[in-house]
Amino acid sequence: MILKRIPVETALGEPTNCYIVEDEQTKETMVIDPGGEAEKIIEMLDTLGIDNLKYIYLTHCHGDHFGGILKLKEQKGGKVLIHRYDSEGLYNIGISLTYYIGMEDITLEADSRVDEGDLIHIGNIEFKVIHTPGHTKGGTCLYCEKEKLLFSGDTLFRGTWGRTDLPTSNFSDIINSITNKLAVLPDDTIVYPGHGRTTRIKEEEPIYLSLRPRLD
Repeated sequence: MILKRIPVETALGEPTNCYIVEDEQTKETMVIDPGGEAEKIIEMLDTLGIDNLKYIYLTHCHGDHFGGILKLKEQKGGKVLIHRYDSEGLYNIGISLTYYIGMEDITLEADSRVDEGDLIHIGNIEFKVIHTPGHTKGGTCLYCEKEKLLFSGDTLFRGTWGRTDLPTSNFSDIINSITNKLAVLPDDTIVYPGHGRTTRIKEEEPIYLSLRPRLD
């Protein structure tokens, strides 16, 4: 598997981690959370020799995670996937918060809506959809057991969790998601979050044992 992390600038003023996942054998490719700077993402895809995307996966419906999607989809294709509970946020600015962060409004329909337990295949790589409500009601993570990695969106960060003071968010839900769905993954699972540095499940014990952020 080829995995590239591209921090892209967004209207929020904080870089969003966009990820490119490619199966080396089949060249099938998925982009996760193209939050902005579509040119930078497209340039990396060109470098990898990718002309056609299979999927564009959105971990949730906030504008800083899909700001570059229209240009990316226009030039590279790809079916847009998002959890059904967050699909409305792609065309409802009261949920996507594009207006709040000063983004140009984007009206977008998902090509397919995913649910808990769905399997997504990129060539020979299998990802399982984990529904992790809390930051949004349709937030999800993507887990690859074979590669021991998790794309956690804005559910779990290094040392803390995503905001829960936004439309459709809920503090109890996000803690339950982390405690009951993510903490049960193998300790050595590498976590690739929507913002900031990577971590491992084992390192985040303070979050789900004492409900407090890490300080390091």
